[in-house]
Amino acid sequence: MRRGVFLLSLLLSAGLAPVTRPARAAAPPGGAGDWRTPAEVSDCRSTPRYIETMAYLTRLARAAPGRLRLETFGRTGEGRGLVAAVVSRDGSFDPEALRRAGRPVVLVQNAIHAGEMDGKDACLALLRDMVITRTREALVERAVLVVIPIYNADGHERFGPYNRVNQNGPESGGWRTQARNLNLNRDYMKADAPETRALLRLWNRWLPDLFVDDHVTDGADYQYDTTYGLDMGPDVPPALAAWNRDVLAPYLERSVGETGHVIGPYIALRDDADVAKGILLGQDLPRFSTGYAVLQNRPGLLVEMHMLKDYRTRVTGNYEVLRAVLELVNRDAAKLVAMNRAADAATAALGRTYDPAALAPLRLEAQAATEPFRFLGYRAVKRPSEISGAEMVEYTREPIAITVPRPAGLRVARSVTTPRAYIVPAAWTQVIEVLQAHGLRLLKTAAPWSGDVETYRCDSPHWFERPFEGRQVLFYPGEGLPKSGAALGPCTTVVETLWFPAGSTVVPLDQRAGRVALHFLEPEAPDSAVAWGFFNSVFEQKEFGEAYVLERLARDMMAKDPALKAEFERRLAEDKEIAGSPDARLNFFYRRSPFWDPRLGLYPVGRLTSLEGVPLAR
Repeated sequence: MRRGVFLLSLLLSAGLAPVTRPARAAAPPGGAGDWRTPAEVSDCRSTPRYIETMAYLTRLARAAPGRLRLETFGRTGEGRGLVAAVVSRDGSFDPEALRRAGRPVVLVQNAIHAGEMDGKDACLALLRDMVITRTREALVERAVLVVIPIYNADGHERFGPYNRVNQNGPESGGWRTQARNLNLNRDYMKADAPETRALLRLWNRWLPDLFVDDHVTDGADYQYDTTYGLDMGPDVPPALAAWNRDVLAPYLERSVGETGHVIGPYIALRDDADVAKGILLGQDLPRFSTGYAVLQNRPGLLVEMHMLKDYRTRVTGNYEVLRAVLELVNRDAAKLVAMNRAADAATAALGRTYDPAALAPLRLEAQAATEPFRFLGYRAVKRPSEISGAEMVEYTREPIAITVPRPAGLRVARSVTTPRAYIVPAAWTQVIEVLQAHGLRLLKTAAPWSGDVETYRCDSPHWFERPFEGRQVLFYPGEGLPKSGAALGPCTTVVETLWFPAGSTVVPLDQRAGRVALHFLEPEAPDSAVAWGFFNSVFEQKEFGEAYVLERLARDMMAKDPALKAEFERRLAEDKEIAGSPDARLNFFYRRSPFWDPRLGLYPVGRLTSLEGVPLAR
């Protein structure tokens, strides 16, 4: 097929959706030689719609054969194509060949929140400057760039001027969530959305060496127009944490700052009304894009342009961040690839043997110790509000520089030994499908198997009172701050003899993405399958005793067991909840009788410390 026909076919297939669009793409505003992006044509007053964006990308690809390729890597719920633009200096677009050559891949994701489109327009300009004007072609001298211009394509086309009340431009934009009202930046672990499943396939195909997720902030007002987040905690492979801290962060601040943009770390104030209380620091949970990158042993850069800065400033700031990142990746290409491969090898090595002393972090919390941070803000005025009845904050344009406390780092709050593998009963098909979506290597049992396995009893679950991201979850949706994950309650490690039917799934941890499996299958991990409600039915009591039957049972049990009678009488004297509840009194005996369901609250997934004797299919 001729290339021009192919590219037109790609453009049309990418736009299969119930939306109105022109029969053909409009000609460039200034003629065939006008390579201004749609945002630049509007003087950064507007951002292009989906079909306009795809038309511009198609022009670029047609004009730069062998350097820019477009690929559709999936479809949204409404049928739109999810498109990636790949730039390679020498026409090599095979991920396996690029890995063999040691060339780093940088994956840039835009418009996951489709009202936050700064990164999309910055990337269109950057792609143009790489392959058309070629003023930035050195940025792919060693690196290969994969750009997702619009990830949340359905949300992008819920287009309007009133979608972002906090944001200063463009004139109209997309919506935060996708067609089923799911926030894709909460979906990386549970993978409910078709967009997420498609992105995970793209991730596993390209296996990026560095990941960038472009956003726009909410929250307080301050001087920074450009902020960034990098993970450097004890859950990050040490060499990568050091590179993020000592190399990437300083290079970003220096290089972007030299262009006139005010750049600093991402700001989450402890109290928006009182900046002197300092800055929060919390775990980057794997429900988020960059938290997921941590589990994949890859550096992930969160870019947050400040919502109240004008659109031109935000787009150019995002452009400079991407330019600086690519400069550094090209400079440190061999080192970055080597660090990633070493991290993958170390993760796989942990799963080859069972070592009770080898602990993997699940939960992190801020250290009590703090360090000074020079915050560039605006003077704020507080006064009572006759509208809300609360104290309101008004930001002035008067700049201030104030030193505030910030946690010195993160520490491990909950860890777990790494098993050799997990075994998931065949009946839990939704859980197995998610594991498959993450691209994990899975094995099957060839025959029924029974054995002693480590597992958990979780006896005090408490569901969040409202649905969160379409699920009834066992955590407080606190955006990664301290309350998150508190609702599951403690789980007790037990050894049980469990039976697994043929076709049950064994998840070995001697693989590069083993930490993804560990975080999904350990109940107390913040974004585990248990936390997201995949196993809610395990906690549902299905058999009950009638009161008059339990009365006879209780009297008979006390007559046969004086120690049980004494314990009951002690609990009546000490526990007001039991003393004041007839049901609780009877349940005291029911729970201790042979009629009680021994599987209630028992996690059905087993932790295997050895694969010996497990009948695996070959």
